[in-house]
Amino acid sequence: MPVAMLQNVAKNYGAVTALRGIDLTIEAGELLAVLGPNGAGKTTTPTSGRAEIFGHPPSSHPAKLRRGAMLQVARVPETLRVCEHIELFSSYYPKPLKLEETIAAAGLGGVETRLFGELSGGQKQRLLFALAICGNPDLLFLDEPTVGLDVAARRGLWTHIRGFVERGGSVLLTTHYLDEADALADRIAVIDQGRIIAQGTPAEIKLRGASAGLEDAFLSLVRQNANSIEEVLQ
Repeated sequence: MPVAMLQNVAKNYGAVTALRGIDLTIEAGELLAVLGPNGAGKTTTPTSGRAEIFGHPPSSHPAKLRRGAMLQVARVPETLRVCEHIELFSSYYPKPLKLEETIAAAGLGGVETRLFGELSGGQKQRLLFALAICGNPDLLFLDEPTVGLDVAARRGLWTHIRGFVERGGSVLLTTHYLDEADALADRIAVIDQGRIIAQGTPAEIKLRGASAGLEDAFLSLVRQNANSIEEVLQ
């Protein structure tokens, strides 16, 4: 059984179809990157079809206890300390990681007692990552986790994401940084205009896009999809 799956999911906004029969799975110990232009449907919630996390509906209590999430836009109170935030979030779960394990896994050693408002941008992102993993989840949803970070901070967070996968976790990553997907992903799904137009390893995506670079391959696949849709409409 896959860790998570979507089967023939769709989403309509009136006459507008945002998702068109998406099928997708995430396997244990896999990092799946979902790439697509803005508005392609990467983070759209479906209204029909089948979705499961560990064999349960996504909104069910068993599914919630086994997943963590780091959202693109998130804030926590600036007057609480790093350790206080982690302890609070950990209390929501039955078998969370120990505080020191979470701090080590997120690279927060040495700043445990700092207030959130005193942290650098990279440290704030690492804390948000810590809050996603402190419950000891088996599946992580990471939505643009390194947006706005400098190169050193981005690479540092990549190390901690890799560590989570190496420990057996699964990750669904959405990102606009194509080098991030190339560096981290075991598998990539390219979504455009509500459909998955390509899926495979980074090397396979580059081959399908006829380019040695993932960015050029991605742009080529999106152009091919647009041309195909135009031909159908004609």
